Amino acid sequence: MASDEELVRQVASGDETALAELLRRYERPLSYFLSRHTGGRDVEDLYQETWLGVVRAAARFDPARRFSTWLFQVAVNLCRDWHRRAPLEVHSRPPEVAAPSEVDRAESRLDAAKLLARLPEPQREVLILRYYYDLKEQDVADILGCPKGTVKSRLHHALARLAAALERDHEER
Repeated sequence: MASDEELVRQVASGDETALAELLRRYERPLSYFLSRHTGGRDVEDLYQETWLGVVRAAARFDPARRFSTWLFQVAVNLCRDWHRRAPLEVHSRPPEVAAPSEVDRAESRLDAAKLLARLPEPQREVLILRYYYDLKEQDVADILGCPKGTVKSRLHHALARLAAALERDHEER
């Protein structure tokens, strides 16, 4: 089985089957990342833009890097642009579903989305990559193009903000 890095090299030479394999491997992780980063809005458009960027830049891919890091870096940059164009909107009412357990899960997801929406974009990016995707701090730093210390600082401040927001919400109830 070819590595991701080998497949990207093949994509650069026009191999459509290599691209199809990369799409298959990263469909769910990339879609989930985009959905969490945008609150579920414009995911398909951003997904397609990410892969267009990968195809266009495949010839410039550095094989010494991990493909997944590069892919998510492309996605992060597109999400940053998206956030500048379309501010995050979080809807306050859960989707209509029948089973009570599904309602509880939907409300929990909405609460989490509201909390994430309160964070500045740099802190939200770090939090999503580190905790939703369980990436190491160095991988997050590589994706975001910043030092590992900056990742640690952003994580610390994001968690402090979330804790304060949860405490305020709890006091208001």
